[in-house]
Amino acid sequence: QVQLVESGGGLVQPGGSLRLSCVVSGFSFDHLAIGWFRQAPGKEREGISCVSSSAGTSDYAESVKGRFTVSRDYAKSTVYLQMNSLQPEDTAVYYCAAPDLIDLVDNCGLGPLEYDYWGQGTQVTVSS
Repeated sequence: QVQLVESGGGLVQPGGSLRLSCVVSGFSFDHLAIGWFRQAPGKEREGISCVSSSAGTSDYAESVKGRFTVSRDYAKSTVYLQMNSLQPEDTAVYYCAAPDLIDLVDNCGLGPLEYDYWGQGTQVTVSS
């Protein structure tokens, strides 16, 4: 079973940066697409970024495009989300997730229903 553990959240001032990490275990990291999601209080879970198994494909929500960058380190079985120019509206719990199938087409998606395994989440708070 795939296990995911996020870290790197915290309190940051508007305009600041954070890098989230997602360590993946329990399955071949090289064959999994990984998604990043966030959920603010009272709002639905939002897909914000994803990266395919080979990192050949990535996608971003319009709300974070140009500010967030996803990457993966195969030696560490870790996916990163670099978040720059953070704003108060970015405040949320951030999750990484993996599907219950091998990425055969080197693609990824931003829909929560495409993912079966979820980390516990890490809180990101953007406030002055």
